[in-house]
Amino acid sequence: MGKVITLAVNDHMQAVKGFFDEHAEDIDNLAARTAACLEDGGKILLCGNGGSACDALHIAGEFVGRFVKDRRALPAMALSADAGILTAVGNDYGFEQVFSRQVEAHGNKGDILIAISTSGQSPNIIRALEVAKKRGLYTVMLTGEKGSKVKKSNLRLVVPSTVTARIQEVHIFALQLLCGLVEQKMGIGQ
Repeated sequence: MGKVITLAVNDHMQAVKGFFDEHAEDIDNLAARTAACLEDGGKILLCGNGGSACDALHIAGEFVGRFVKDRRALPAMALSADAGILTAVGNDYGFEQVFSRQVEAHGNKGDILIAISTSGQSPNIIRALEVAKKRGLYTVMLTGEKGSKVKKSNLRLVVPSTVTARIQEVHIFALQLLCGLVEQKMGIGQ
């Protein structure tokens, strides 16, 4: 194995281990909270920019479709999915409100907002978290080391890395694990 590959694999494993050493119990507790939210008729909202927007789309798809076993659709939506809303809100109110306006429109007390930002500094993510908290949503922020001090969410899940690729790798792993745990806690998983 080449030096670049070895370094990348080692960095990845260090980021995964560091994240789960710190947050394994948080992920399990979040899965229980998410399962309870869904069983009570609530929904999951997800948002992110760039690759994190794609992760939000991916995970919303896992909840609405299925993760492991065939089951009823679970209500989840990625706030990056509707180009019409994104461009209208971005044009009329500014890009920093593209997610918060959707949280205002779709978020209800008891729902969960999962915000994904490798830097933790994205103004549209921070605004969405602020609006969600005001509306009574439980808020989760997945971020990297640079976002570790952002205190806008009920739960901060911080990847111990400053490398965007390593942070995103851990985020998608943690979010897919969340999907499996939610199904399991709802009695429909593995």
